[in-house]
Amino acid sequence: MNKKKVWYKVLDDKTELSENRVTTVTAGKIQIALSHFEGKICALDNRCPHQGGPLGEGSIENGILRCPWHGWDYHPCSGKAPGFDDGVDAYEVKEENGAFYVGILEEEPHKPTISDVMMETMVNWGVNTVFGMVGHSNLGVADAMRRLEEKGKLQYFGIRHEGAAAFAASGYAKLTGKPAACFGIAGPGATNMFTGMWDAKVDRVPLLALTGQINTQVVGTGAFQEVNLVKAFQTVANFNIAVQKESKHSELMSLAIKHSLVKRDVSHITFPDEVQFAFKPAEEEAQTPENRITPFNISPPEDMVEKAIGMIKESKRPVIIVGHGARYSMKNIKGLAENLNAPVITTFKGKGLISDNHPLACGVLGRSGTPVASWFMNESDMLIVFGASFSNHTGITPKKPLIQIDFDPLALSKFHKIDAALWGEVGVTSKLLKKKLTGKTDTIDQRDEIAVRKKIWSTEKENRLKDDRGQGIGSIAVFEAMNKITPDNAVIAVDVGNNAYSFGRYFECKNQSILMSGYLGSIGFALPAAMGAWAAVKDSRPVWSVSGDGGLGQYLAELTTLVRYNMNIKHILINNSELGKISKEQRSSELKVWQTAMHNPNFAEFAENCGALGIRVEKREDLEKAMQKISDHNGPALLEVICDVTLI
Repeated sequence: MNKKKVWYKVLDDKTELSENRVTTVTAGKIQIALSHFEGKICALDNRCPHQGGPLGEGSIENGILRCPWHGWDYHPCSGKAPGFDDGVDAYEVKEENGAFYVGILEEEPHKPTISDVMMETMVNWGVNTVFGMVGHSNLGVADAMRRLEEKGKLQYFGIRHEGAAAFAASGYAKLTGKPAACFGIAGPGATNMFTGMWDAKVDRVPLLALTGQINTQVVGTGAFQEVNLVKAFQTVANFNIAVQKESKHSELMSLAIKHSLVKRDVSHITFPDEVQFAFKPAEEEAQTPENRITPFNISPPEDMVEKAIGMIKESKRPVIIVGHGARYSMKNIKGLAENLNAPVITTFKGKGLISDNHPLACGVLGRSGTPVASWFMNESDMLIVFGASFSNHTGITPKKPLIQIDFDPLALSKFHKIDAALWGEVGVTSKLLKKKLTGKTDTIDQRDEIAVRKKIWSTEKENRLKDDRGQGIGSIAVFEAMNKITPDNAVIAVDVGNNAYSFGRYFECKNQSILMSGYLGSIGFALPAAMGAWAAVKDSRPVWSVSGDGGLGQYLAELTTLVRYNMNIKHILINNSELGKISKEQRSSELKVWQTAMHNPNFAEFAENCGALGIRVEKREDLEKAMQKISDHNGPALLEVICDVTLI
């Protein structure tokens, strides 16, 4: 079958390309080295056959077009290499009405590749959001994603740093419970994602990492950007594999996502360059999750349930503690708490799982918490712990009778003995306990005590709001303003540092969802995680983020990503020109404060330069009005608040 030749205009007028000059143009998908030589306009294949050098970036010397990469010579019009039997293809050129056209044979229909079948399998499993950076060693996978995006099956966000891509994917998973993908090239692009991958791993959320890789034939030779990514990621990825031409490609992708979902862990697939472009086997089709994954509604062992029931029936002052692992089960847990008249405390990672307005809510426990939470834990006669791991930061006491419920058997009794350890899905287990205990307990109603303790804490906060050393606004004022202005249903991504401690103490949740870098505690998490949250909810919920100046500085360039995709994210920046938490730790260790001062730009002006709304506040009386303005703004916005580093 004869192919039709398609003509593409590549030059409006001969005067646009001077005699003895060469340039690169595109005809359809074909890159052309277009030259003006001896009065003629000539067109050659732009790719040098030896190393792929772009001939359009070369130069014409003594009647010869020289490759810019290794100096090989070609005739500018015929494409032949003088004195040798190789060369490059020449294309027909025609002139019409002074413009020049290059004739290219019409493109053949796309033939599906290994990348196509794997990306189609990925979206079939529901992983339809990718954050990443396209580069020379992942182009085949990127092109497969492009085709899916054009069909409306995938949303892709190009970021400025691959670390932000991994944090965005982690934030997406922490909000939704479903994996997103982060995407990078071989070598540094992949290793940049490592921190965000660890963040997802230790906080037990699913994440899919996709990386390009150099050609298999040069692995082991010290090639450019060569890193053994399977070996490099073996500590962070639960499923970790390099694709081969002979692999069962759709099965590999299915297994990667299944591991990520079932284990709530990280999966990593790396694609050697030559594999990405290889045609898929004729018999292979994209897979779906149908009949490939079991429901997760696991019930706990009966003997442990009965033991827990017996303990609760004997209790007079039980307290419920909920961690991040309980985030999808709060309806049943709140029902259980109401039946038991039990105060509900959260870990910092669990902040917001119960409204602070609820009569049984006692706030956050631990270093980022309130005296209300610690008081009721200490006054309890038993603790019922859902989806929390007893980390040092949280401070759950092991000195009380304990019931622990978790989906992961390794999390149960991890640090010390637990009186009743219930292995089961948190929602199923809390519902079961509620059913078995309704009308069968005799606990003290602690609501009045909770109201008293909250009033004491409220008075203390009012006193702290009055503190003013003349060196900036106190952090409590920032969060008091957020209490009034942040929408009740917002998603809020929080960074680490003193800003996070203050957020834990002073921000009063209603129905907001809180995202944070829990066990890894990685600075810079907030803004990229907010990007992930925005990708998940779009306009259905407001998205805010909070950080200090140290945290925002890590991924400051991502403000341009917010503008590019019109991500309607509101960032609250507590700027005290210092790594305040580190200064505090140095002092508590009886060390001199050293190298914690920051030299900052005017962040509000920086945001404006990026195309976002930026507002800077230096006086407390201007704070609420400015915050309301960014809340009302339709588009990305940053509020920079100049704060006193000591008023946390």
